[in-house]
Amino acid sequence: MIDPFGRTINYLRVSVTDRCDLRCVYCMSEDMTFLPKREILSLEELDRLLGAFIALGVRKLRLTGGEPLVRKNVMWLIERLGRHLESGTLDELTLTTNGTQLAKFARSLFAAGIRRINVSLDTLDPTLFRRITRWGDLDQVLEGIAAARLAGLEIKINTVALKGQNEDEIDDLVAWCGREDLDLSLIEVMPMGEIGSESRLDQYLPLSLVRSRLEQRWSLDETDYRSSGPARYTVVRETGKRLGFITPLTHNFCESCNRVRLTCVGRLYLCLGQEDSADLRAPLRASGDDGQLLDAIRAALRLKPKGHDFMIDRRHPGAAVPRHMSVTGG
Repeated sequence: MIDPFGRTINYLRVSVTDRCDLRCVYCMSEDMTFLPKREILSLEELDRLLGAFIALGVRKLRLTGGEPLVRKNVMWLIERLGRHLESGTLDELTLTTNGTQLAKFARSLFAAGIRRINVSLDTLDPTLFRRITRWGDLDQVLEGIAAARLAGLEIKINTVALKGQNEDEIDDLVAWCGREDLDLSLIEVMPMGEIGSESRLDQYLPLSLVRSRLEQRWSLDETDYRSSGPARYTVVRETGKRLGFITPLTHNFCESCNRVRLTCVGRLYLCLGQEDSADLRAPLRASGDDGQLLDAIRAALRLKPKGHDFMIDRRHPGAAVPRHMSVTGG
């Protein structure tokens, strides 16, 4: 699949549910209204739809949410997708999770063919963790990370840099990831969806500032390593682990974008920070033959914009797009 700007699209991120068992202050409101269950694609429909993308050239799938592991019977879908790994039509199946369910599912994830996961973790302080997630239990997540490592899963930690909340802990997170043999990616807060009384302008911490502070203690060596995502990586010389920077606000990374995002209701978003999208649920349900569905996916690719327009400042303090990250598939 080639977009209008000549970029090869071979990476699909899929939100299998918009629901989550946490309410992180930068992601959603405390009192969320989730999508009606009748609108959600069945696991069988998701399996067929993802198979169509793989037939068109998607080589990497990342399952996201919300929290993907809270979806009932989600392991059925993950195990079904594993057949594409076995056949060689899919290079990688990965997962982004908040870690709360990992102790339960880690061994099954590895058995299904998943080898790498991203775990969202914004602090190592239990009190602050509860404040950021609104009711989360840090020990539950750390136990999940330990179970995932025991199962053989490679783990990368994702941390959203939050001004005035965890900015003094990022140095400790780098050290902890070094001790635990984990890579780490830092992420700027993204202006998506309403989050209640919280202000993203107050939360926004430029990673250029974070990096400058980190370099007072750590030696950050440039590397040409690239994942299939938007992070730009360095290697922390003292620990040997990678440290990535995802900077949608201070450095637009759209020139190399190879991704599209599918929601759990079958809407395909061509860009995280734009509203360009296409309904794939209708052609999916219109016929048992995939011809119409494949045509709809090809047509949707022509809508992919050159890049997003994220910005946060006093003139633009609100959400750049109305949908929440949990809907889009972060």
